[in-house]
Amino acid sequence: MAALATGGWTPSDGATSFQRKVPASSRLAAIAGTRPSVRHGQLLLSSGLPSLDCVLGGGLAVGTLLLIEEDKYGIYSNLLFKYFLAEGIVCGHNLFVASAKEDPADILKELPAPLFDDVHKKQVDEKETAIKSKQESQESMKIAWRYQNLPRIEVSPAASARFGHYYDGSKTVSPELLQSTKWHRFFLPEEKSLHPEIKTCNMTCGYTRLLQSIQRIIYQEGFDGSYPQKKQKNILRIGIQSLGSVLWGDDICCADNPEDIYSLTKFLYVLRGLLRMSLSACIITVPAHLIQNKAIMERVTNLSDTVVGLESFIGSERETNPLYKDYQGLIHVHQIPRLNSLICDVSGTKDLAFRLKRKLFTIERLHLPPDLSDTVSRSSKQDLAESTKLLSSGCGAMAIGKKHLDF
Repeated sequence: MAALATGGWTPSDGATSFQRKVPASSRLAAIAGTRPSVRHGQLLLSSGLPSLDCVLGGGLAVGTLLLIEEDKYGIYSNLLFKYFLAEGIVCGHNLFVASAKEDPADILKELPAPLFDDVHKKQVDEKETAIKSKQESQESMKIAWRYQNLPRIEVSPAASARFGHYYDGSKTVSPELLQSTKWHRFFLPEEKSLHPEIKTCNMTCGYTRLLQSIQRIIYQEGFDGSYPQKKQKNILRIGIQSLGSVLWGDDICCADNPEDIYSLTKFLYVLRGLLRMSLSACIITVPAHLIQNKAIMERVTNLSDTVVGLESFIGSERETNPLYKDYQGLIHVHQIPRLNSLICDVSGTKDLAFRLKRKLFTIERLHLPPDLSDTVSRSSKQDLAESTKLLSSGCGAMAIGKKHLDF
């Protein structure tokens, strides 16, 4: 079971002086880089992206699994993967990096550099607001005059309190900060050469090796809670890159009916059991667009706690569409866990998009400009013709040859 934050509460000015008495043995010691959730009392940690934390209800709960559905080229999903690990370095958490494609040491060297103060972020925001103000001053307001005085909608989802850090994507983390971090590696080609023979237990050999490594670290380092940790309690951040790809020895991306169709789901089932009983959190990237059998992806989604999908505009029609010129893609929140409650803590924002603001990766509320043209621009003529045929069957007064509706 994921860790619960059941500590005392300090009253603020003007609030009641009531304090809930909790036995000292049940109180959870303060852990760096975490905070308790106000709604369900779960211990949360940051994903490395404050705007994503707000969308997910305040952050990632300790003991849960975050599944990232990769975009087609794996560019932006790799950024979220690195932000998660970089946040662990800044907070002093232990890291476990697993990959079958890149050496974990090379992944850590490419992590973005943290911004320990908001000075740089404010400068970037000020430059962007100045550019936007110039563009607005040059272009006159084309919408109705009665909308000019209305308050603007806040684009970026704002959290109630500061949680997490910001990172500069143009710089890498310093070697000094990297040396002070305790981390563990799992590189599948190395593991095969060191341990050529291993029992698979009706699971892909790579998945079995990975589970054994995670279990060994959780037990030896004391993250399971059965044996007290030698030092102050800490969090283990687990990052697994491109799970389910061919490099892991799985064929779910190559065939509709793979040989071991339940290999990946078995791995996730055992992994969630390890996460629930330990002070750890895991992020996994999966090439969902390559998985042929959609039933497998549905089972993978059900076995994950939080599922976020990335849709990149690269190579699509939206890349050249002027309506989406300010964004690099869309983000879809498919699933959010229900922790100690019947409903999930989800943001009210449905349409979300992401973009790279010079050096910062942000998630914003998607806003499209109003359609000011006289011709139809957002829907094709073919769609209008099909809708006209459907309406003409029920309305005898409409002319069959017309493509547009006359009012």
